[in-house]
This record gives sequence, C-alpha cells and structure tokens, in this order.
Amino acid sequence: MAMILRKGAKQALFLATAAALLVAATSVLASDKDGLPRPVTPRGDLNADEKTTIGLFERARNSVVFIRTSEQVRDIWSRNVFSVPRGSGSGFIWDESGHVVTNYHVIDGASEATVKLANGNDYRATLVGVSPIHDIAVLKIGTGFKRTPPVPLGSSYDLKVGQRVYAIGNPFGLDWTLTSGIISALNRSLLGERGSTVDHLIQTDAAINPGNSGGPLLDSAGRLIGINTSIYSPSGASAGIGFAIPVDTVNRVVPQLIRHGKYIRPGLGIEADDDLNQRLTSIMNIEGVVILRVPQGSAAEAAGLKGATVARSGEIVAGDIITAIESKPVDSVGKLIARLDDFKVGATIKVTIRRDRRSIDVPVTLQIGQ
Repeated sequence: MAMILRKGAKQALFLATAAALLVAATSVLASDKDGLPRPVTPRGDLNADEKTTIGLFERARNSVVFIRTSEQVRDIWSRNVFSVPRGSGSGFIWDESGHVVTNYHVIDGASEATVKLANGNDYRATLVGVSPIHDIAVLKIGTGFKRTPPVPLGSSYDLKVGQRVYAIGNPFGLDWTLTSGIISALNRSLLGERGSTVDHLIQTDAAINPGNSGGPLLDSAGRLIGINTSIYSPSGASAGIGFAIPVDTVNRVVPQLIRHGKYIRPGLGIEADDDLNQRLTSIMNIEGVVILRVPQGSAAEAAGLKGATVARSGEIVAGDIITAIESKPVDSVGKLIARLDDFKVGATIKVTIRRDRRSIDVPVTLQIGQ
C-alpha cells in the first residue's frame, strides 16, 4: 500500500534532509582541516654540548678515511687474475705526506687497498710498514689530492676513567659514523699477534663494531687518543666493551714504520721460551722469566746477566730469573716483551732478577730486539 505525503510533510522531510547534508558538509570541512600539516614548534638554539659534538665531528670528518681491501685470485682454468673484495675498515690521515694509519688486521692478507676520502674520491694505497704485535699498519696515498688535515695528536698517559670519547669510522660499511661514550677502564691487556701481549689498551663503551677498526678515538678536544682496534662481544657486534690502542704507543710505532718499514723492538739480548718458561716457573713455584741463554756481545752479557745451565742429569738449572722491569712485574715472555716495548733502543732500564734466592736490580741498556 503506497504512502501519500501531504504538502506539509514534504516540506518537513526536505528541511530534515538539508540539515543532514549541512552536518555532513561541516564534518568533511572539519576533517579536511585536521589533515593539514601541524605548525612546527621552534626548538631554540642547540645546547652547548650538542654544538661541541657537532663541531668536533665536522672538524675531524675529513681526516677519517674508508679503507676497502681486495685479494688477487688466479683462475686455475683460464689463468686470469681477478681482484676479489676482502673486507673494509677505517683509518685516518697521519701527516701531510699522505700517510694513513689503520689496524694491521684490516689489511692483513690483502694484496690491494683503496682509500676513500670524505670528499668521495678513491685512491690506490701502497703499504709502507706494519707492526703485527701492535696491530698497526701505515699506508700511503699519492700527493695528487687535495690535502686533508691530519688528526690533531693528543696523549694517553694522562687519560682518566670517565672522560668522554668519540669514535669515527665505518661500521658495517656505513661510512663516517660517529659514536660516543666514556673511557670505561685503562691499561687493559689483550693477547696479540705471535703470542705477545698488547698493554695499556683503552677500554670504552662507545659503540665499536666491525668496520670501525683502524678509526680514531678522540677526546672532547677532538685530539687523537687511540686507534679503535677490537671489541669484546660473543655476538660479534658492539656489547659496550671496545678497546683502542693508546696514542702514546701509536706515536712511538708509526714514525718507525714510516722510516724503516718495520718496528724496531727493544730487547735485553737474552733467549727465553714461553712454553718452557711456564714449566720451569711452575716447578720452582715462582713468577718470572727464566733466562735460558745469554749470547756473547749482547746487552744482557754486558750487564752481567746469567743464563741457565744443564746438569749431568739433563735437568735445566735456572740462572737468573727476571721478575720485574722498572718495578713492574713480569710473569711470561709475552709480558716481558710488552714491558720492554715501553722504552726505546739505547735506554737504560732497571731489571729486577732473582739470583741465588736473592732479588737484585741490574741496569741494562736496551739493544735491538730479535
């Protein structure tokens, strides 16, 4: 049955429909207004700490480089030689002659290295010298590039736990990355190449990841205080424990690598063996380094040090046992080498030895080590 509307009812329906449309249009307009970008709230000036960090990065960035290494591989069928990418790391400009400092493990095993500067230009690098026991290597790029300033040099002997530090490098290939933290500890020791101990390492919680190796660790003045070299991490990524080679070691080793192509180690002129030393000191219940032999003409002979002898029974009879260098104890050959590394060839140092159950100090003038 059809419904018939009277004239008044039609007018009422029209007005109700118009009101509904007006409400809908108002809602759409309000929705459009909500979809507009919000006004930006002014932040004000950067705080002093932020300005300092930004300035430090902008000054140091151009001195940091990205190092890519490759290895030449020969195809056994075609006999063609190919360059295969091997890895990447970080480094920094050492001087205006184009020397670049990085970690030894960054270029170890590589046959080629390319250095990328902050301006994006790549340069083929040549190897100048390495010191595996310090995990330091020096490369050189040509002089036909716009000179980039070397990293300002700081010192590490006067560092304090709690100082703020900054690391710049290329973690996971992400170039020119800045991280920050504090010095967590000083004078850490880690086992390095060839069984020697690397001493005086700086421990930091600044994020250091694979690819940061060889990059600079800076203090709040933007000075170089170390080379980021390793991390402690079960997963292989940053776990808040990173280590850096102190700049005082770097400043002693790098000039020798540039001049001689190798590090000239100071030595006492003695013969010792770490494995045999562990057995002998364990039997004697003493900590130190047993001198096995004193070669003729050595610094040790000139100082009157005595080596071990062999009894008729074949038993090794200890002579002098080195227990300390400049009052710092040594309990292994690796530790002895690390202690001597704090001095230069020609320096006269105090060597504490145990002889005939007595402890005596003997001055020894260091010679070139083996």
